[in-house]
Amino acid sequence: NRSSDLWGEIVVVSTPMMMAITCSIGVETRSFRFPSLADESEVVDKIHELNESKEVNAILLQLPMDSATGIDTGRCLNTIHPWKDVDGLTAVNAGRLARDEMDRTLIPCTPRGCLELVERTGVTISGLDAVVVGCSKIVGAPMRDILLNRMATVTVCHVETKDVKAMVQRADLVVVACRQPQMVKGDWLKPGAIVIDCGINTIPDTSKSKGYRLVGDVDYESCKPFASWITPVPNGVGPMTIAMLLQNTMECTKLQLGL
Repeated sequence: NRSSDLWGEIVVVSTPMMMAITCSIGVETRSFRFPSLADESEVVDKIHELNESKEVNAILLQLPMDSATGIDTGRCLNTIHPWKDVDGLTAVNAGRLARDEMDRTLIPCTPRGCLELVERTGVTISGLDAVVVGCSKIVGAPMRDILLNRMATVTVCHVETKDVKAMVQRADLVVVACRQPQMVKGDWLKPGAIVIDCGINTIPDTSKSKGYRLVGDVDYESCKPFASWITPVPNGVGPMTIAMLLQNTMECTKLQLGL
């Protein structure tokens, strides 16, 4: 709901739902907005200010930053102090995750939520054949690292993968985050597979008042009969992402206090 002359918030939480949830548990939130013509130095300076503030425990850079001046997202993200990087997207936290240095690592919220969901099934991750569809820095890449650290055998599919269906068909665990509405079909699945759908897309639906409905990257109805566990869209991975944002906020605070 941002207006056209505003972009990229640097916040602890951003959406009204997130703010309502954090306020309900006593987490104070602040939102910092910039004009679309703001330059990179303004954003970096604000992040430095928040890094130095003892009143701020967690910083989230709302992405994408719809800047008219070509701001370097990577530089802005990596300006965030690693112990205030609530979304776990700095190079420091990504590197620690890849090296399995989990005692000092903040894990990106969506993959962390996916891990929590998988663990709640009771399955032993070690030894699973896992396929991650999508390789973004926000979901796919950290999900790969998390599963490798748990001793799963991991295959990552991306836009150049020749036969994604064949890869998915052999997987015990499928995590999908590819921004392709309902791409993964039921006949792609190994019977009994666990399916985690991180996608959120809109497709036309004249039966809805808004003229569209939300779907994931997985065709839920065709996949449900084949999956032992499957997440819906909406109200699947999304609420877990918010829960993990709150968990990471606590982890940020503990790191800063040396707890």
